[in-house]
Amino acid sequence: MRFMMIVKSAEKSGFPPKPLMDAIGKLSEEAIKAGTMVGSGGLGPTALGASVRISRGEISVIDGPFTEANEVIGGYAQFDLPSKEEAIKSAIQFMELHKQLWPGWEGETEVRQMFGPEDFPCNG
Repeated sequence: MRFMMIVKSAEKSGFPPKPLMDAIGKLSEEAIKAGTMVGSGGLGPTALGASVRISRGEISVIDGPFTEANEVIGGYAQFDLPSKEEAIKSAIQFMELHKQLWPGWEGETEVRQMFGPEDFPCNG
């Protein structure tokens, strides 16, 4: 089963401390070697982004930063794991690193199952 881990926190949290990044690097390397991590990455600040929306049939583009966002997605990882329970264990391990190496940081890791075209019946 494929899962996406979406890390969210206040954008004003700043950059993670180096010891945390080193620990995440080690955890990621182990997951890649085990064949469970498919991909990962961090996202830049909303000031560098844009939002493309459709409302009432009209498309609009809004440049960042997005002032209405209390929390933003700061990073993600994709995993191939046997179950939702295993995905949750992986997210807890990741969050434990934050708890230990970035005291005071607050955020969440959302665990979502991923689907591809092969998971949907053909229409026609």
